[in-house]
Amino acid sequence: MYDLVVVGGGPAGASAATFASRAGLSTVVIDADKGLTRMAMLNNHLGFPEGITGPDLVEAGRAQAVRNGAEWVEGVATSLASADGVVTVGTEAGVEYQAPAVLLTLGTNVTLANEARIATTDGTEPRIKTIVVVDAEGRTSMPGVWAAGTVAGVSVHTIVTAGDGARVAINIISTQKGERWVDHDLMPKSE
Repeated sequence: MYDLVVVGGGPAGASAATFASRAGLSTVVIDADKGLTRMAMLNNHLGFPEGITGPDLVEAGRAQAVRNGAEWVEGVATSLASADGVVTVGTEAGVEYQAPAVLLTLGTNVTLANEARIATTDGTEPRIKTIVVVDAEGRTSMPGVWAAGTVAGVSVHTIVTAGDGARVAINIISTQKGERWVDHDLMPKSE
C-alpha cells in the first residue's frame, strides 16, 4: 500500500512524484512511456535556454522523482477501482497497486478513465478531443482519483503540465497531511 500512485511518467507525473516523495509520501509511478513529450523538441521550457529534447526532459524528470524517493515501474495501467477509501490500480502485468490517492497524468489518453467510468468532457486544446472532468483541486468523479496535466484540461505545453502536476500533488499532500503543504528549500548561507 502506497500513499500515492501516479499513472503516467511525463512532466506532470514526474513533477507530482517529486513533490509527493519530498513530502514523505510513499509514491509509485506507473509509466507506459508512450507520452507525446518523447517526440518533442522543447524550445520554450523555462530553464533550458538552448532548448531540450522531450526524451531528455522525461528522463531528467524520472531521475529527479526517483532521487527524491519515488518508485518507478514501467508498465501499463489497465484498471481502476475505488472502495472503502482505497484505490486499486491494476496493470497489464497482473500486478496491483493500492493507495488512498491515485493521480492520473495520462496526457492525451483517457482510455483508463473511460473504462473506470470517470466523468470526461470535450477538450478545449487543439487536437485534444476528450479530457477528464476535475474540480478546482484536481479531484475526478471517482473517490480518491485525481488528474493533472493535459488529461485534466490544461495546456499541452510541458512547463504547464509539470506545474499542474505539482499543483495537484500539493493538494493531495495537503489532504493527506491535514494542513496546507509548502516545499521550499533555501540556499546555504555563504561564509
